[in-house]
Amino acid sequence: MNDFTSLLESSDNFILRRAVERLRDGLFDPFAVKLLTARELQLNKLFDRGAQLLSRNEPSHLCICGAYGQGKSHSLTYMQERALSQGFVTSLINLDPREIPFHDFRQVYRALVSRICIPGSDDTLEQYWKKWAQEQKTVQGNMAGVVETIPASMPHFFKSVLTAIVGKNIPLSRKQRHLKKNKTFRPREFPWLLANALKGESLPVYRLRHALRYRQVSFYKEASLVCNGWETYFQTVCSLAELFENMGFKGWVLLFDEGESIGQRPVNIRRKSYMILDRFFSSAAALPGLYPIFAFTDGFFMQVRGEDYERVYTSKGQECPYFEKNYGELWQHLNVHHLHDLVAEDWQNIITRLTDLHARAYNWTPSVEEIGGRMAELLEETVEREARLKIKGLVEYLDIGQQEVVLGYNQA
Repeated sequence: MNDFTSLLESSDNFILRRAVERLRDGLFDPFAVKLLTARELQLNKLFDRGAQLLSRNEPSHLCICGAYGQGKSHSLTYMQERALSQGFVTSLINLDPREIPFHDFRQVYRALVSRICIPGSDDTLEQYWKKWAQEQKTVQGNMAGVVETIPASMPHFFKSVLTAIVGKNIPLSRKQRHLKKNKTFRPREFPWLLANALKGESLPVYRLRHALRYRQVSFYKEASLVCNGWETYFQTVCSLAELFENMGFKGWVLLFDEGESIGQRPVNIRRKSYMILDRFFSSAAALPGLYPIFAFTDGFFMQVRGEDYERVYTSKGQECPYFEKNYGELWQHLNVHHLHDLVAEDWQNIITRLTDLHARAYNWTPSVEEIGGRMAELLEETVEREARLKIKGLVEYLDIGQQEVVLGYNQA
């Protein structure tokens, strides 16, 4: 029994019908991705190559390039499922310039943390960290080893928050709680404050300072609790990936869809975005546990190569280069995979799988030869359409085939 048949037979009818209904509406369905992905072996090799580099503590990244409708989002979702099955923590986000602009890395950080998927768990990062710490405390008998798990590279603010999340409140008697010096002791709000601080939300620093004090974080006064600049959030992402490794996972796979939106902003924003992107692509130093995967259109790299890297600006009477580096030359050797349109053999495989999915979802038996032949003709008629719309048309044709079979039974 192959993986497709096994997955089909082990899924309940609700999941199968939901997948078909989303495909019928031209919508994206993660479960359908598992069933209908073409060229799985190629995608597996691409992902596994990067995972092997990461296991050897070497720099790892991947760029998926293709035109609109060629399956970039589909490929990212497939890779996310493969990453989870191999023991990676994952986050998949769309770089919408209106909601998650890449140059505003705090927003990127918030999106990554809010969309974290942990293998075998539905917990948020804060919930899982707290549960994991409690398990380690039970094994080790104290929390010292848990705090040591936090990488030394973790920025002070987030190290303090992670420590406070697993800490205990200072024990105060009823009399002590009513003293003036303890009027800021509000234990009910501490979990909310710390959870939102870990997510990167804006919070009053003085309230957070109270939570850290009463959660017995001894070092929180050693540095500022204000996060300035994108570097703090980028470093936190890197440190979290290392933390996940220390917790027993293989690392953190970051999947960025619609990466071409980086090139759709004004040049003063693009140059900052390029600077951040280069940190992900840099081969100068490995980022332990971090595996970034981006989806771009081919036009994005054409734009990068066409930037005016000789442009300068004047600062304090001196000319300075507008771009930090010549990214057009620097990124010529990135790990890039170009998507291509599916060939007839790929579509025949999709037709077979889609027919089996529809038949099992709606409990009918299609005539494989007749249905398959007519669906192949339909593909030829819609050759110019993108893959999503082609599949939508195939599902609608299967709906008609099912109705004809049911009508035939009723007449008989």
